[in-house]
Amino acid sequence: MSAAELYTKYTRVWIPDPDEVWRSAEIIKDYKEGDKSLQLKLEDETLYEYPINLQGNELPFLRNPDILVGQNDLTALSYLHEPAVLHNLKVRFLESNHIYTYCGIVLVAINPYEQLPIYEQDVIYAYSGQNMGDMDPHIFAVAEEAYKQMARDEKNQSIIVSGESGAGKTVSAKYAMRFFATVGGSASETNIEAKVLASSPIMEAIGNAKTTRNDNSSRFGKYIQIGFDKEYHIIGANMRTYLLEKSRVVFQAEDERNYHIFYQLCASSSLPEFKELGLTCAEDFFYTSQGGDTSIDGVDDADDFEKTRHAFTLLGVKESHQMTIFRIIAAILHLGNLEIQGERDGEACSVSGEDEHLSSFCSLLGVEQSQMQHWLCHRKLVTTAETYVKSMTLHQVVNARNALAKHIYAQLFSWIVQHVNKALHSTVGQHSFIGVLDIYGFETFEVNSFEQFCINYANEKLQQQFNSHVFKLEQEEYMKEGIPWTLIDFYDNQPCIDLIEAKLGILDLLDEECKVPKGTDQNWVQKLYDRHAASQHFQKPRMSNTSFIVLHFADKVEYQSEGFLEKNRDTVYEEQINILKASKYQMVADLFQEEGAVPAAALRKGTPRIKVRSASPAFKAANKEHRKTVGHQFRNSLQLLMETLNATTPHYVRCIKPNDEKLPFKFDPKRAVQQLRACGVLETIRISAAGFPSRWSYPDFFDRYRVLMNKRDLSKNDKKQICQTLLEDLIKDPDKFQFGRTKIFFRAGQVAYLEKLRADKFRAATIMIQKTVRGWLQRAKYQRLRRATLALQRYARGHLARRLYENLRRTRAAIILQKQYRMVRMRRAFLRVRNATITIQAFARGMFVRRIYRQMLMEHKATILQKFARGWLARVRLRRARAAAVVLQCHWRRLQARRQLKALRIEARSAQHLKKLNIGMENKVVQLQRKVDEQNKENKLLNEQLSMLTSAHSSEVEKLKKELQEYQQSQRGEGNQLLSLQEEMERLRMELERAHGEREVMEDSHGKERDLLRKRISDLEEENTLLKQEKEELNSRILCQSEDEFARNTVEENIQLKKELEEDRSRYQNLIKEYASLEQRYDRLMDEITIIKQTPGHRRNPSNQSSLESDSNNPSICTSEIGDTEDVIQQVEEIGMEKAAMDMTLFLKLQKRVRELELERKKLQTQLEKKEQESKKSQVVETKTEATSEHEDFAYNSLKRQELESENKKLKNELNELRKAIADHATQNNSSNNVQDSYNLLLNQLKSANEELEVRKEEVLILRSQIMKAAQQKETGKNMERISSSAGWPSSDRPIDQEDAIEAYQGVCETNRKTEDWGYLNEDGELGLAYQGLKQVARLLEEQLQNQRREHEEEMEALKNQVDSMQEELEKQQQALLQTLQLSPEVQVELGLQQEITRLTNENLDLKELLEKLENNEKKLKKQLKIYMKKVQDFEASQTVVPVERRSHKRNMQVAVQRKEKDFQGMLEYYKEDEPLLIRNLITDLKPQAVSATVPCLPAYILFMCIRHADYINDDQKVHSLLTSTINGIKKVLKKHHDDFEMTSFWLANTCRLLHCLKQYSGEEAFMTQNTAKQNEHCLKNFDLTEYRQVLGHLSIQNYQQLINIAEGILQPMIVSAVLENESIQGLSSVKPMGYRKYSSNSGEGDNSYSLDEMIRQLNSFHSIMCDQGLDPEIIQQVFKQLFYMINAVALNNLLLRKDVCSWSTGMQLRFNISQLEEWLRGKNLQQSGAAQTLEPLIQAAQLLQLKKKTSEDAEAICSLCTSLTTQQIVKILNLYTPVNEFEERVTVAFIRNIQKQLQERNDPPQLLLDFKHMFPVLFPFNPSAITMDSIHLPASLNLDFLNKV
Repeated sequence: MSAAELYTKYTRVWIPDPDEVWRSAEIIKDYKEGDKSLQLKLEDETLYEYPINLQGNELPFLRNPDILVGQNDLTALSYLHEPAVLHNLKVRFLESNHIYTYCGIVLVAINPYEQLPIYEQDVIYAYSGQNMGDMDPHIFAVAEEAYKQMARDEKNQSIIVSGESGAGKTVSAKYAMRFFATVGGSASETNIEAKVLASSPIMEAIGNAKTTRNDNSSRFGKYIQIGFDKEYHIIGANMRTYLLEKSRVVFQAEDERNYHIFYQLCASSSLPEFKELGLTCAEDFFYTSQGGDTSIDGVDDADDFEKTRHAFTLLGVKESHQMTIFRIIAAILHLGNLEIQGERDGEACSVSGEDEHLSSFCSLLGVEQSQMQHWLCHRKLVTTAETYVKSMTLHQVVNARNALAKHIYAQLFSWIVQHVNKALHSTVGQHSFIGVLDIYGFETFEVNSFEQFCINYANEKLQQQFNSHVFKLEQEEYMKEGIPWTLIDFYDNQPCIDLIEAKLGILDLLDEECKVPKGTDQNWVQKLYDRHAASQHFQKPRMSNTSFIVLHFADKVEYQSEGFLEKNRDTVYEEQINILKASKYQMVADLFQEEGAVPAAALRKGTPRIKVRSASPAFKAANKEHRKTVGHQFRNSLQLLMETLNATTPHYVRCIKPNDEKLPFKFDPKRAVQQLRACGVLETIRISAAGFPSRWSYPDFFDRYRVLMNKRDLSKNDKKQICQTLLEDLIKDPDKFQFGRTKIFFRAGQVAYLEKLRADKFRAATIMIQKTVRGWLQRAKYQRLRRATLALQRYARGHLARRLYENLRRTRAAIILQKQYRMVRMRRAFLRVRNATITIQAFARGMFVRRIYRQMLMEHKATILQKFARGWLARVRLRRARAAAVVLQCHWRRLQARRQLKALRIEARSAQHLKKLNIGMENKVVQLQRKVDEQNKENKLLNEQLSMLTSAHSSEVEKLKKELQEYQQSQRGEGNQLLSLQEEMERLRMELERAHGEREVMEDSHGKERDLLRKRISDLEEENTLLKQEKEELNSRILCQSEDEFARNTVEENIQLKKELEEDRSRYQNLIKEYASLEQRYDRLMDEITIIKQTPGHRRNPSNQSSLESDSNNPSICTSEIGDTEDVIQQVEEIGMEKAAMDMTLFLKLQKRVRELELERKKLQTQLEKKEQESKKSQVVETKTEATSEHEDFAYNSLKRQELESENKKLKNELNELRKAIADHATQNNSSNNVQDSYNLLLNQLKSANEELEVRKEEVLILRSQIMKAAQQKETGKNMERISSSAGWPSSDRPIDQEDAIEAYQGVCETNRKTEDWGYLNEDGELGLAYQGLKQVARLLEEQLQNQRREHEEEMEALKNQVDSMQEELEKQQQALLQTLQLSPEVQVELGLQQEITRLTNENLDLKELLEKLENNEKKLKKQLKIYMKKVQDFEASQTVVPVERRSHKRNMQVAVQRKEKDFQGMLEYYKEDEPLLIRNLITDLKPQAVSATVPCLPAYILFMCIRHADYINDDQKVHSLLTSTINGIKKVLKKHHDDFEMTSFWLANTCRLLHCLKQYSGEEAFMTQNTAKQNEHCLKNFDLTEYRQVLGHLSIQNYQQLINIAEGILQPMIVSAVLENESIQGLSSVKPMGYRKYSSNSGEGDNSYSLDEMIRQLNSFHSIMCDQGLDPEIIQQVFKQLFYMINAVALNNLLLRKDVCSWSTGMQLRFNISQLEEWLRGKNLQQSGAAQTLEPLIQAAQLLQLKKKTSEDAEAICSLCTSLTTQQIVKILNLYTPVNEFEERVTVAFIRNIQKQLQERNDPPQLLLDFKHMFPVLFPFNPSAITMDSIHLPASLNLDFLNKV
């Protein structure tokens, strides 16, 4: 687009302004190329002419459309420049009161100088788990992004907080640490997160001070590393400090203070424990009173001191150490008040021994007063010859005293930091960390010294790292989307850094000058002038020789050199330090130990060493000459910091100070622009603007700009193609946009241009509509007026015509009179003028002619003179020039000739010249000689050939002559053979013709084959081109993928595999538990079967039969596998060896086949082991019926074995045939090496498969022999005795007591002696039928057990194989990646293509085989289902009541028949030892599906009937034990299924029903009002269970809370997308606000969007589950009231924190979604639950978004309507409200102020967000049951046969 298209009338621009930095104006005249100025109109309606530099063509910056103003992300602006950034920040800060704004990856934080309610716990929870960019900018969003990237990428993170003093750095870092402490709380009881937060008051007390810019300014930099474990809980922290401002201890500027700890200690000096410190108020001490006022408004130093002491205690600092710290601080104050008296004209000085401050200083530090008094005024000088003491001047003593004070405080500061780190240190291994860097920003004052130089040096390093990181992120985004990447030029401050830290840089020269004995600041500055005068970043001031200027990235700073050397040396006299080392207080002495020296006490305790990297380390007195300077130490610590930051993923927070007066919500543009330039925000903008800053996804772009598309394009289905077509038509320059994979990238200004086109389209449509409507209205009005006008005109025209006639008549008469009069008068005047004019003309013309004549004569004479003079001059010049030229040419030619002659003489004399001449001749002679030799050789060779040919020709001629003679002789002698020769000749001619015919046929066939081959070649070429295209596409796709992305995907896949493995392990443990319970049930049933048998002895365990029956129901695996092999062989025969050998499919299938054979071998091995175990256990005598079953088992095993052998033989034959066929084809096509290699590979695979088959055959033979052995053992077992003497049942794995076995044996023998048939036990054969039924049940259960065990083993084996294969594949991929990276790009592409094809082939084969297995498994399961259904039906039909009486306490076991009860009393009896079984079957192992078809809450009724029986027999221990076990069992189930809604709801319903039963049958009249007479008879008689009712009530509350937590956990991820983002009303997407820029952290995540229908389906699921399980309706209503409150809270909180959803369209969409939820409540009859009322705040928020917001009447309507919203919520929504298009106006600040004024009377809570975790108190109303206890039936599926009805 040209400038003429952009700078048109009504376009708004930004122009510079001295006061406001930038000012908005509007163009009133179109700009044209070449115009020197631009006509503008300012906002105050004044006109302004803006000059334009034509050479630079510097036009003013364009202003963004109003719809883009106020964006959350500055990079989302279409025009990216300084005025747009400044205006957007100003609008957000002043109008919307938003202090946070994104600028790409940077969070810009403006200090509001006011406490805002946006940091509560609810806000932390609202931002936790959200993606950065989904919600409004916030420091919590940056912290959450860092926490999420640490957990996802397993990489350390850093949050870099920077800004100048007073910008809010410390507060931002504090809130970030609070977020981490809340989200990543420690898992242990150490409460480490509280300690991390407690370190802030301590560091603020000892490191913060009041300055002119900030009341709580950090005077040091710190980097806090918060450590996390593998579960990402906080385990500890570590702190590094940088460049403490020690000079503040001894000097403060006007209106500034010393560090807070001094004033806090003075404010608390009246406490009893501080009396010995000798402190008074802060005004009495020199070190605390230099700045003037010692207090801060709104700050209580005494209260802050209590917080500091509490923090010390929380961090484990002992009371004695605390007192020592306070003693040292008080001593520093006393040191500052020493009175130093000068002597001998100032050459010496002294300190009075009676000075109370000196004595206080020495007593507080525990040092000798006389020594300190002496060495404060003297110093020791050491020379080679002697050592002597010298007095110091007054100035030197004051400097030494101040240096000592600074050194003591610095050492104390380092000690405190070290002990804070010790308290925060953790012994648990740190898995990862997040670092928070709170460091000073760029500083420039009127006087800049060494501290400012170090601060600005650190900011240079940080800015370099920031620029490179931003550049890297932009590059990764472009590469990810496939956008061509062009290098963006960004500011590189490496030259400035080299100026400071390089060799012989500023710091090096400073250190060098410090080593000089008499080095001065002036000498150092002079060296800087001499060394760096030519540097582009260094300047010398014009008016000073003691300062220098450094051009930093942010600004030009002038540094005064005074004090640089002294501050860099940081000199403290050794004698004073030695006195402090000798202190009687151990802690004071330890402070001044040499660096690296560890006290003995610390070594004995074994305390872990914490490395504290401070910019001011401990003093080395022993070798002070070689001690590192402050600058050197700071450079090293800064280098270490940069290494740490480069090893982490950085996140940036830039704090901005809006004004210097510290006024709330006041914005100074000048100050803001200075800081934006200094902190790198504008550099980020510049880098973004240099590329493609505006990015739209294809659906969003389509929805936004579909109005610009024509109907033909909209009919297409491909939105991406439609967008491409539209942009190519609208924007002619292809460089202005790029199409990525998922987004469209625009240059700066293109989105604004599209918005202008869209607005023009809307404006044209609006004008068209207005024109039509107004035209229709005007036509109707015109027709009415026309009819009225015609009537009036008809009457008026007649009257007017008559009046006109009279007027015309009179007018004509007057005109005639006037004409005659005027004619006479004008004629006379004309004649007078004519005569005068002629006279004047005559005289004038004569004068003019004479004047012209004289002039012509003069010019003619002058021309003649000039002609002769000019000719003479020209000839003179020509002669002079010609003579000069000839002279010059002669001299020049002579000079050239002499030079050439001299050169030729020298060249002729040189031997080289002769050589050059001879070289050509020699070469020619050599070539000619060589050519002559070659021609001679060739001539000789030709002569030899000619002689040979001549001799051969002569010999041939002689031979032919001889043959001719012989032929003539034979012709004469054999004339009779001519006829035969002619016949032979005819025959040969016929054969020749036949051969010619066959040849033509062969040629035709050859031609056809050639055509076919050509066609096939063409097809192959087409296929080759397609493959090449696919290869190029894959190449482009592979090139777009980066190494980091591949590694990250691999790590994520490994994590997913580990998670799946853990889930499989948990499922395996659950299966083991179920197996154990079923096995115990099976053992008990087998016991009962053995007891009720007629004949003595024991039945064997029919495991073989059942297992074989289950096996017989399963289709054979070998059959399908052999079919696969036959298909492969057929494929080989059809395609041929050449294609089959190259087909990887056959190879992979054979590999798969070998693996499956291995699995089948393992299965057979396991079956064999089972049979061996069963044969060892089978040592009993079998009856005749059992013998027949054994014969059947043996026959079945034999058939199975024969089938397996036949299948193996068949498979082996087929494999041999396949190998033979492949070998034959390979021998036929042996021309290609690749084919031969592939054939060898397949042959090896076939050999391995054959070996596996041989092994399998041997295993089958082994199995056959084992089966035969088992049969022989069973035959021999028939002759054994029928009674087993063993004390355990053979059919059970549970051990049986020997006495019980003897008792059972005696009872059975007694029964056997009585009779030999079944009739004695039961006349009608009921016992036999029961036995048969139980036998079938036992077989069925055993079959299920074996199936479960087998399936589980198969599943585990498959999972292990899958994990192994995944690991192998991962290793292969890593190796391939390393190998690929070492190759060239072309080879990389080829390898990548081959690997991709192989991977896709493997996946395709696996999916095919999986599909086949699933189909086979489906058929097998259908068959098994039919068999099981038939067995169950037979079992239920044959089941009768089998009375089994439990054994009594007697020795004899008696078998009795239990008859059907005539009158059931609603009680269930059980034995005490069966109580665990009752709890297990009825609670622990019960599934809700098992009782789904019975009475709701059946377990509760059964438990109550058991309690009734215990009450009936008056057994209080039994009641207590049963209720206690029930409660514990329910708690255990709830704990086990803590995330299962169905199970939790099931036990909530049963717990409530049991509670209702205890109330209903308690006998209390209040609960018996609705009972029937029968129910009153069932009341409890002996016990009052009121206490247990209370316990069950508490359990019900816990159950209810768990149910709510599970439901909320399921619903919460759906709420935002379903309620706020889901587009239930189609067509609103085109009027949504403009999209926001997402970040790369969200790309790896999948699509988590939910629709409203999905959420309603989930609610339906909850409702149906609770209703089906019989939960009370009142509880169901309370559940949904709680859930709908949570929906309201989450949706409203998200709405209050997101600018993109606060629009008119979202309000309409939200209101529709809420109406759908209300309709669902009405459909479920839940309108009385109060759930709809909980949605009222959300409803009012939706209405607020849709209401008008302009006039005062609108404000009154909003205030009267939004009664459920607080004032802060209403104002927040109005501030966030975003127009959806340019025709809608923003909410003005005045309107918001009007709302606030009208809502002042409300007493709303200050909290902004709703507490979505709030839970309403639950009520369990009494709900009696109409079911009587005697009507309840116990289903057999519960396995409660041990319960007896009473």
